[in-house]
Amino acid sequence: MDVDAKQKEDGQLSHDSSLGETVDETPSRERLDRNFSLLSISAVGIVTGNTWAALGGSIAVAIYNGGPPGVLYEFIAVSIFYWIIAASIAELASAVPSSGGVYHWASVTPGPKWGRMIGFFAGWWNYFAWIFGAASVSAIVGNCTVAMYSVYHPDFIPSAWHVFVSYLIVTWSCCLIVLFANKALPAINNLGLFFILGGVFITIVVCAVMPSRTGNGYASNDFVWRDWSADIGYTSNGFVFLLGMLNGAYSVGTPDCISHLSEEIPRPEVNVPKGIAAQMGAGFITAILYMIAIFYAISDLDTVVSGVSNFPLAVIYSQATGSNAGTVGLLLVILLPIICTIIGCYITAGRTLWTLARDDATPFSGHLGRISPTWRNPFNATLVCGGVCTVLGCIYVGSSTAFNAFVGSFVVFSTLSYIAAIGPHLLSKRSNVVPGPFWMKGMLGFIVNGIACCYILVFVVIYCFPYALPVTAANMNYSCLITGGLTIFIAAWWLWKGGRGYKGPRAVVGGDSQIVDLPRLDVSEKSEV
Repeated sequence: MDVDAKQKEDGQLSHDSSLGETVDETPSRERLDRNFSLLSISAVGIVTGNTWAALGGSIAVAIYNGGPPGVLYEFIAVSIFYWIIAASIAELASAVPSSGGVYHWASVTPGPKWGRMIGFFAGWWNYFAWIFGAASVSAIVGNCTVAMYSVYHPDFIPSAWHVFVSYLIVTWSCCLIVLFANKALPAINNLGLFFILGGVFITIVVCAVMPSRTGNGYASNDFVWRDWSADIGYTSNGFVFLLGMLNGAYSVGTPDCISHLSEEIPRPEVNVPKGIAAQMGAGFITAILYMIAIFYAISDLDTVVSGVSNFPLAVIYSQATGSNAGTVGLLLVILLPIICTIIGCYITAGRTLWTLARDDATPFSGHLGRISPTWRNPFNATLVCGGVCTVLGCIYVGSSTAFNAFVGSFVVFSTLSYIAAIGPHLLSKRSNVVPGPFWMKGMLGFIVNGIACCYILVFVVIYCFPYALPVTAANMNYSCLITGGLTIFIAAWWLWKGGRGYKGPRAVVGGDSQIVDLPRLDVSEKSEV
């Protein structure tokens, strides 16, 4: 793509007659380095998704919705829908590779008239999803470390501040790694991939072998596959099943994560869809095998759900191994991959906020939209993400119910951001995006996009229902309140910012740091790297 040679100053605008559009040259210091390969970006997806560990960390909530059979079948059902969502996302990532992810796609698919506004909302929804996801995973680590201490100190009574201290340590440790070890991130995620695959293998083997050695024996086939139990107040088992799919959605609901690294990998239009496929496939296989193994190792379900531990997975591991050392060992095996997951969350959240700021969609965008010349990453944006998670951790100390209200909105915010991109793509008859290398042709694309939208429209409502009946202040599902309140904030910010400098998303498309208006971007203009 030829650009007028007279453009010499950073940020100077010119008109490219071949495109009939304005092109903005941005200095190379504002670009991210291409540090990632297909392997390392797939590792980021698998590590950030970390499906089996996310399920294990939230097993106390999941198991109330039908017992072990409910957890298994609900996970299988929600995985099918998320594969469909992932296919829709991979298609858009192939056509419009950008660090903005759904924010940029939601600006493209509706067309020029509505793209700016819909993309603005999608970007903020996606950012809130990722920051709440980072906080929730940090809380799992906090509870896990406190549980490890409790194993050898049975008289210890955990308090919220114990969890908070661990929460802060892991939050800032992971944030600092992302801030100061940008070039090492591919290697760190490859190590995280080893922890995840090695950890799930060790856990499955231990849970499969040890119950026969300890004398506890194995759970029955009926217990694992057929004995439905759901004592949460709802009279309809069908609705309990649908509501229970939220737990599976929490563990698999991150198919967009590696799209935010599109500007840091060669040939993202090909490699990002491959990475998404690797993430979803590895996540499902490891999670289903892990759940089967730990459910057969349960000898006393009542003790698991009785609340004797702040981290019920520790009780399951104790029943499986019959020893304190074995319990702590298995908790350590799940702890290490989850720490790597938090690193992935900060990579994604920081780049999402940076992309919004780069397009002047945030407060203090001049600072948040900068790439650090020293550390070659969105330093300021990532630092703000660490600060926001710290504030959420302070809320946990004051009220775990309030904290859960925020982090429990992760699935709702993420799916809203997805439908903001996929829905207009479907309604516009898939005509506003030039196909990339991965493209679902003919009716297949319409069917896949349609199923994805129908799932999101139905389940974003179901996922706002109370977790149990009768409803109390402690067990109320506040996702609708948090989602509605923050969406009102986004709308107010849009009314202020929409007419004051926000021009919509842009993306780097060439080796000379060119930035172009995405709704007019043709993939034929993108240079091969």
